[in-house]
Parts: sequence; C-alpha cells; structure tokens
Amino acid sequence: MSDFLEILTHGRKFKAAVKDLPFDELKVFAGKLEQLIATREAQAEAELAENAERNAQIDAIRKQMAELGLSLDDVGEAPKAPKKKREPRPAKYSIEVNGETISWTGQGRMPTVFKKELDEGFELKGFLIS
Repeated sequence: MSDFLEILTHGRKFKAAVKDLPFDELKVFAGKLEQLIATREAQAEAELAENAERNAQIDAIRKQMAELGLSLDDVGEAPKAPKKKREPRPAKYSIEVNGETISWTGQGRMPTVFKKELDEGFELKGFLIS
C-alpha cells in the first residue's frame, strides 16, 4: 500500500501512472475521489460538532464548580475498596508418604504422589479427608 500512496502523492509519478488511462476512466476515478473527500469532510464536521458540544458541557460544569467553590481535587475519583484476597481452598485429599503428609485441594495439577498411587490401583476416594 505504501507504493500506491507514494505514486498518488508524487505529482510526476502519478501523471506517469495514469497517462495510458482513457479520459472517461479518469473522470470516473475523479468522481469517486470527490465522493470520498466529501464523505471525509462530513465525518470531520460531525466530529467537530460532537466535540464542540462536549467541550461546551465541560465548560458549563467548570463554571458550576467555580460557583460552588469546588476544585478538581475535591471531585477526584471515589476511593476504591481494597481487593479482598480469596482464602485458600481447604484440602480435600491427603496422603502420607515417608512420614510427610501431602494434601491436595482436588483442583489444579495432581501431585505426583497421588498420581503414582492411582497408577498402582488405588482409588482417589480412599484419600478423601473426612
């Protein structure tokens, strides 16, 4: 696309690129380009009008704040409640290996100790904490 823009924006390159086009096609292209330009102008005017309305509202709010003696510091953001950290889930399964108790919540990756026991034929129900 950059080659296209380079040709389109450079006078001599553009003239060389369109010199073999028939006059009728050039008029069609010119009409399409004029339509694009008109559409862009309308969009720009709409955005300008929208921003003008927004800016007028902002100015009105500033005047009201000045009348009430408020500043931006007074109106600052509302304090956010601190995020509560979720308590860890209680262990659902436990197993004792070499005098060490290993527990697992039943969520996430299964510890290898449990996996080895299951591979040997034990059932997960057998490790439930009552």
